[in-house]
Amino acid sequence: MTVDEVIGELEKTIPLAQAEDFDNVGLLCGSPAREVSGILVCHDALENVVEEAINKGLNLIITFHPIIFSGLKSITGKNYVEKTILKAIENKIAIYAVHTAFDNDYFGVNFRICEELGLINQKVLMPTSQQLRILEVFVPKDNAEAVKNSLFEAGAGNIGFYDECSFSIPGQGTFRPKEGANPFSGEVGLRENSDEVLLSVVFESHKQRNIVKAMNLTHPYEEVAHQIIKIENDNQYLGLGRYGDLKEELEEHTFLNFVKNKFNLKVIRHSDFVGKKIKRVGVLGGSGASGLEAAISSGCDAYLTGDLKYHDFFRSEGQILLCDIGHFESEQFVTEHLVEILSQKFTTFAISKSTEKTNPVNYFL
Repeated sequence: MTVDEVIGELEKTIPLAQAEDFDNVGLLCGSPAREVSGILVCHDALENVVEEAINKGLNLIITFHPIIFSGLKSITGKNYVEKTILKAIENKIAIYAVHTAFDNDYFGVNFRICEELGLINQKVLMPTSQQLRILEVFVPKDNAEAVKNSLFEAGAGNIGFYDECSFSIPGQGTFRPKEGANPFSGEVGLRENSDEVLLSVVFESHKQRNIVKAMNLTHPYEEVAHQIIKIENDNQYLGLGRYGDLKEELEEHTFLNFVKNKFNLKVIRHSDFVGKKIKRVGVLGGSGASGLEAAISSGCDAYLTGDLKYHDFFRSEGQILLCDIGHFESEQFVTEHLVEILSQKFTTFAISKSTEKTNPVNYFL
């Protein structure tokens, strides 16, 4: 398989359209047409990781964090980013990043954190209102099922854990073919009355091109009457963060020890104790101060994330136990998770988890 083919398969599970606008996800360097000899999965694609790929004979690195996060004007090896990219290019190694596409995924980073904590009744902490649209199309009654099936095959009609969702309204359509028309039914110059169905399906915006193409290919009319509507509904299955409930509530001290053991932590920075037991827990891997208010409004008793600043702890307002477990530490299951996904998809070449250290933070105890 080529790099491009591997990426195409991976993006069926983790679409890049899920990523935040600021993010630099996707193929960062390397030829999409090159045959893949093997995949190395890592948290950060640093120079030592590229060296590991060289030694193992693997020419595609799939990384969580993008090594390039801002525009490069030159690549001369003057810093750790340029050294990494230069070495990768010189050794014909491609680097591909998933980052916030995996953060926002329903079964992504934050799902895995909740699973490690054993949380039940899980929900997305900050659902996105972007990417949802509705297609409404008028179809002759006898052709409605064929058009509907083609839309489903293109990815329309998916809502959470349901697919092939649609709504149809029968009615009467009229049209009058003008000179130059090649009508499916009726005659030029005469008004035609047609038994039609108004077919409505919801879809995610990144699928629009394929869905419209499928509609046009299957629809019998040469002029397909349709409309696409942007909707502001929250997508409950896409967004940052997650929350859920512990099977049994814990005292605050007991909860912190529980988290410390689960994440193999040396230290947890936390806000003042609230004086209540912990049952509902919110999580957001990486830098997650932005999710604090959402955690409070969702009724969370504790919130786990990383990169909290001094003044962020005041924002707990005595309502929630705010826990900074570290950026890397909160995302530590990402690499293993990606290896599991890739191993299920690709069985014909090597998929290896990087053994190189990429976490820049150390502790002196």
